[in-house]
Amino acid sequence: MIEPLYRADDNRYENGMQYTRAGRSGILLPRVSLGMWHNFGEVDPLQRSKEIIHYAFDHGVTSFDLANNYGPGYGTAEETFGYVFNKSLRPYRDELFIASKAGYDMWPGPYGNWGSRKYLFASLDQSLRRMGLEYVDVFYSHRYDLETPLEETLQALVDIVRRGKALYAGISRWPLEATRFALQYLSERDVPCLLFQDRYNILDRHVIESGVLETIAEGGCGFVSFSPLAQGLLTNKYLNGIPENSRAARGGHLKAEQITPELIATIRSLNTLALERGETLAQMALSWVLADKRVTSVIVGASSVAQLADSLKSVEAPGFSDDELELIEKYCNL
Repeated sequence: MIEPLYRADDNRYENGMQYTRAGRSGILLPRVSLGMWHNFGEVDPLQRSKEIIHYAFDHGVTSFDLANNYGPGYGTAEETFGYVFNKSLRPYRDELFIASKAGYDMWPGPYGNWGSRKYLFASLDQSLRRMGLEYVDVFYSHRYDLETPLEETLQALVDIVRRGKALYAGISRWPLEATRFALQYLSERDVPCLLFQDRYNILDRHVIESGVLETIAEGGCGFVSFSPLAQGLLTNKYLNGIPENSRAARGGHLKAEQITPELIATIRSLNTLALERGETLAQMALSWVLADKRVTSVIVGASSVAQLADSLKSVEAPGFSDDELELIEKYCNL
């Protein structure tokens, strides 16, 4: 059976999405970006992935967040995106903002990990082949490397941009002093850091407490929040404990032992407030992050079109009153 040709919705930029400038740059990003850390790998139905990606673009989501080892298994999220891109999105390439990253383990041996020049260049070349792209819009150093000189990692980003393999450079989850060094190093070489990624949500505010968020804002760099739903904690999934099919039950980054009675009580209180606001807990959690003017975009995952549609409603959510913000602070300090 021949697949019907995809044509993007003619009203994709009138379907409710809003856009924010990334730091001091010419780039506008959608308030919500589609992330492919989970749900887009070789173990996931290709048809479902295609439907989610199409729905995202049809509703103004132009930003797609990938990395070399997203899947599972490693590289397969980029392969999935590459398949969809080459089947249906290639005519819209100039409307897309595609990100990839390297920093975590990708292949065996001494050159498939961390922040060396050799690894970053090789990883990006592999990512471009998997996705069928000539360039990515932004390429991130995915994590801070204690052993590799910062100059080597950062100069690799500079040269990647200068060679046209990426249009912009970014960094993810670097500590404060290294971030300050990176912002200055890149700026002095006329390849300013466009975006900084880190975890930021109602339950995890390390980027504020560490001073990183304020530093990158002052440095003219945009900020992209990943895990704005705290890996599903800030949804209705854990209101009554740990479901059998949840991430916490399966093990991994979110552990069952992290979900304490006190945390469940916090989540229930936040859920009550969300319902009073006419939102789901997930929508309120996303709109809370987006209310921070230093945030350019939030990355959401999706295992279904319905889940993505629910997340996109956060863009048009009502603002927070002082009383609501005080309640959120109270609940998070239970």
